Amino acid sequence: MNAHKKVAFYTLGCKLNFSETSTIARSFTEDGFMRVDFSEAADIYVINTCSVTENADKRFKSIVKQAKKGNPEAFIAAIGCYAQLKPQELADVDGVDLVLGATEKFKLTGYINDLLAHPESFANGTAQIHSCDIDEADFYVGSYSIGDRTRAFLKVQDGCDYKCTYCTIPLARGISRSDTLENVLKNAAEISAQGIKEIVLTGVNIGDYGKGEFGNKKHEHTFLELCQALDEVPGIDRLRISSIEPNLLKNETINFVAASRTFVPHFHIPLQSGSNKLLKLMRRRYMRELYVDRVNQIKEVLPQACIGVDVIVGFPGETDADFLETYTFLQELDISYLHVFTYSERDNTPAATMDGVVPKKVRSKRSKMLRGLSAKKRRAFYESRLGTEATVLFEGENKLGYIHGFTENYVKVKAPWDPALVNTLHNVRLDRIDEEGMVRCSFIASPVLG
Repeated sequence: MNAHKKVAFYTLGCKLNFSETSTIARSFTEDGFMRVDFSEAADIYVINTCSVTENADKRFKSIVKQAKKGNPEAFIAAIGCYAQLKPQELADVDGVDLVLGATEKFKLTGYINDLLAHPESFANGTAQIHSCDIDEADFYVGSYSIGDRTRAFLKVQDGCDYKCTYCTIPLARGISRSDTLENVLKNAAEISAQGIKEIVLTGVNIGDYGKGEFGNKKHEHTFLELCQALDEVPGIDRLRISSIEPNLLKNETINFVAASRTFVPHFHIPLQSGSNKLLKLMRRRYMRELYVDRVNQIKEVLPQACIGVDVIVGFPGETDADFLETYTFLQELDISYLHVFTYSERDNTPAATMDGVVPKKVRSKRSKMLRGLSAKKRRAFYESRLGTEATVLFEGENKLGYIHGFTENYVKVKAPWDPALVNTLHNVRLDRIDEEGMVRCSFIASPVLG
């Protein structure tokens, strides 16, 4: 029935969203639909939304317009975090036909098939909304992305039990819950069987892995046990941890990564602020001293490790002195790059009503300063690796005559385009940093690793 129906997907936000979009897309192709690029004419457009930042909200309308331009008669469905938090707001956007919340998004093919069988039910021009109370989002649906031949995002956990004062994710995704170890290993083996060289573990709060499928507080397995089991899956060349809270990144995990067959020396650890005063206002579960301890432990056993940091600027109550405390803290810390987020007020969060609102111009200036610090940190990290040997996994795109890839510890490498390099691992020597800030390399005469 669906053989000639074309469906296109657009994903906003995080790696977790990409893994879920990919899984939902596979359910469409299994059901006989033809997947096409979002820039092409399609019968159905699916937009997987994010609501972590204000920009993600704003982009939604422009993406709907893009879809309508591709096919004015197309059916448009909105799913994801923004769809759970503000379903009516999305339903009111001209052109949107269906809005599905946190639990319903995995039933999207069912809704679409119902539409195709009963088009009159969608004929009144009003979008249908199917959005549960977030307390009902208490079951786990596993997913992984395989759109990129080079790497896959493997979801192992969903939801969050933390109550950070700026964050809407618990409202959008519900309680912390995990996939079974058995299912994670099965998905990892499926990914490996398709020739994908790298798996990135993803979730909302992956260090909390192990809480049962229905969110019970007993951990069936710990995050460390998950890593140990994945390290034994045959055929996987690389495993990468996407982002992990500093209070949940234990010494045992760091030491295991250092000795692992497949886990790469790359950690992304949210900090959010270098001021203990602000960390308390944010209701983070650590102080800056613990963060220093985590970085020092990593560098002690993995001196070549890449460490990325999330930081928020302009949080309510952040004075100039607080910001400079964060800036100095990060400047002195042995880290490799920053992801800088400019604080934006989110409805139904405690921070949105806090005193000490920072003017948007000041937020912007602080963001620019930290982005500049990030560029310096990344450059210094790349310089520290020059002259060393590394293994690069090359990607699949020809970018103006060059192919890009990443070393184990996330140094971005550039080489002249050669289709034979796509999705292969090569031993290289890191030679110099080019004018674009990427590292040029020379190939070491040794067998291709994959």
